Amino acid sequence: MAFSSSFLVLAALLALVPWQGIASDPSPLQDFCVADKKSPVFVNGFVCKNPKDVNADDFFKEANLDKPRVTNKVGSNVTLINVMQIAGLNTLGISLARIDYAPLGQNPPHTHPRATEILTVLEGTLYVGFVTSNPENKFLSKVLNKGDVFVFPVGLIHFQFNPNPHKPAVAIAALSSQNPGAITIANAVFGSKPPISDDVLAKAFQVEKKTIDWLQAQFWENNHY
Repeated sequence: MAFSSSFLVLAALLALVPWQGIASDPSPLQDFCVADKKSPVFVNGFVCKNPKDVNADDFFKEANLDKPRVTNKVGSNVTLINVMQIAGLNTLGISLARIDYAPLGQNPPHTHPRATEILTVLEGTLYVGFVTSNPENKFLSKVLNKGDVFVFPVGLIHFQFNPNPHKPAVAIAALSSQNPGAITIANAVFGSKPPISDDVLAKAFQVEKKTIDWLQAQFWENNHY
């Protein structure tokens, strides 16, 4: 009987391990943990502000997300609202973004290392897609119209493109982390500081080194503001 009880306890503990392993953000142990960004203590996330000092402004930002944004040379602008903008998001595991697309603009291939993304189109049309991990590298894509919703699984390379040459598009995305992070593939590979060896990249992409040198010489602009 003792063995049976011990086995059940062990099984229960093991059942909890995968849940802890896949959690993107730490789960809150109280109503909220407003980020104390002035604290010198480094933790995974932010130290909690004293609840007695918390007020409504810790959960608010006058973000003007109803206003259009100026896009960059790839034709997009991502206005991210995460824990850095709203301290009350600390430990809550969620953030928000407005994405503006110029005609023929795109949010280029990128990943969010800490978040799944769900996106809805507010205006215009978007061609979107993501690629699964090795070895399949299956490409899944869809054309979205106003009101449509699409999900990008955590960590997978994905993009959005406005195929209309005359009209802009707008989307709103929610992400399952207070700080989802973004790695734009071209920026990371060709715009790293210091640069990755052109010998390495020429071999990886199976092109001549002069092609890599030209790509590394370009200005890889960030579209997250």
